[in-house]
Amino acid sequence: MPQAPNRLDALRAALKQMGVDGFILPRGDEHLGEYVAPCAERLAWLTGFTGSAGMAAVLPDRAAVFSDGRYITQMEQQVDGAAWERRHLRETPPATWLATHGADRRIGYDPRLISESALRPFIEAGLDLVSLPANPVDRIWTDRPAPPRTPCVPQPLQWAGQDSHAKRARIAEDLREAGEAAVVLSDPASIAWLLNIRGQDVPYTPLSLSFAIVHDDARVTLLIAPEKVSAETRAWLGADITLQPPHALEDALRALAPARVRVDPASNALWFIQTLEDAGATVMRKGDPCLLPKAIKNPTEQEGSRHAHLVDGVAICRFLHWLDENATRTAELAAATRLDQFRAACPDYRGESFPAISGAGPNGAIIHYRVTPETDRALQPNEVYLIDSGGQYPFGTTDITRTVWTGPDTPDDDVRNAFTRVLRGHIALARARFPDGVTGHALDALARHALWAGGLDYDHGTGHGIGSYLSVHEGPATISPVFRPVPLQPGMILSNEPGYYRPGAFGIRLENLHLVQPSPIGEAGRRFLEFEILTLAPFDRRLIDAAALEGSETAWLDSYHARVFERIAPHLDTPARIWLKAACAPLHAG
Repeated sequence: MPQAPNRLDALRAALKQMGVDGFILPRGDEHLGEYVAPCAERLAWLTGFTGSAGMAAVLPDRAAVFSDGRYITQMEQQVDGAAWERRHLRETPPATWLATHGADRRIGYDPRLISESALRPFIEAGLDLVSLPANPVDRIWTDRPAPPRTPCVPQPLQWAGQDSHAKRARIAEDLREAGEAAVVLSDPASIAWLLNIRGQDVPYTPLSLSFAIVHDDARVTLLIAPEKVSAETRAWLGADITLQPPHALEDALRALAPARVRVDPASNALWFIQTLEDAGATVMRKGDPCLLPKAIKNPTEQEGSRHAHLVDGVAICRFLHWLDENATRTAELAAATRLDQFRAACPDYRGESFPAISGAGPNGAIIHYRVTPETDRALQPNEVYLIDSGGQYPFGTTDITRTVWTGPDTPDDDVRNAFTRVLRGHIALARARFPDGVTGHALDALARHALWAGGLDYDHGTGHGIGSYLSVHEGPATISPVFRPVPLQPGMILSNEPGYYRPGAFGIRLENLHLVQPSPIGEAGRRFLEFEILTLAPFDRRLIDAAALEGSETAWLDSYHARVFERIAPHLDTPARIWLKAACAPLHAG
């Protein structure tokens, strides 16, 4: 925070030199990714805010940082309120804020860091927008880290389940049918899926940062730093993949003119559209063709996810057993480290899928709390502790949240009521059966119904997609109050994570991952779908008001716990197995 005014002053001076009055700075990098390399942490460097979603807007006399409900409390802790206004981006959209305070100003933006879709609200607000040839933050960030150069490695067929040629042939056929010569990909997750490659260029997600042009004959031009590609990986990619360095990207795009070229206006930076149109190409604004097939896991990926959740469940249950014995002798950082150590006992473990959210007491109410040495809090007796974490394995990605009671006394009725309402919402969604074609938006209220009945709610989505040894947050389907016209389909993996957060007191979230599967119900000619539960870990019985559950809810919970014990117990030592048996006992067994 002490550096915030100095950096803000330096940015304003750079903007003046570039002939603009203000600047829009999104959180993402040139790939518009959620997790970015240190060299692309521009928003964090400028403002101090380290959340994975946000934006800054700078004017000569005022500046603001924006994020969603997950990060409001975090912004208050990390962002200097004397230098920056801290705004909820839905309550005060950045475009509205700029239109209110900078309507007569020239507002610069970096076209490599924002999509056409993301820029649209600023255009509609009537702002005088200026596309800048260079990023002003990069001009003043004198000790900016170098770009990552980790090895790009094959993702073998035993985990990918389908070779790259088959995937590329599918995309190429789609392009030919649409009369398009090529599609531009800037999302490294799409490229990783399409070419069956992985890397370590960004934290938590096994990506090799690159760009790709997929041609209508299934050839690919891959623009990647050459030192990242070994001879083994080059052979793996095959002769249909042409390698070029990233600095050749502009020339590669211009060489596509005057053809019709597909660009996703939401997942590609606006610079791609500007460059192609300037070269004389016809830009076809359509979605990334890899998103949907990547989200629909093939049988090999589905089985890999089941295996990932088995080994992850063993680690989680070992951790919960350890926590039950050590809760009041540990702290948030130590608990998160201990869980990571339990996961690391599996030789296939590749690291966390996101920074663990380890929040005790009031810190648990910070939806995306990230514990630091400065905020580390010891777990106290008789409070709520929330741990949201995930693991990366070469055969799957996991994400799980459990909320536990530290004891030794019984939780009060208020806490048990809130926990049980969250649990009832979780069960309602887990048990859902729904017609083919239903979107996640139609299911979201199931997870909120019990909370709404008590006058409670939560300010985040209920479910997001999960990659296959890729991003822990994957589109295009979600379960959310925000409508997205993407039906749930068999093979998709989504989270189920309702919650409740009382600022200054506690947070509750209960998360499992679900695999969408065909359901045996449904009239002839109409297919229904349901969820297969992948996650294997008990819910804390001490926080459940058993009397508030309906009989069908209790039956679901008992059945789920019986399955957890059956799958996990054989992999535990005797003390942990005894603990798990008690944790998974039928609810009314005491």
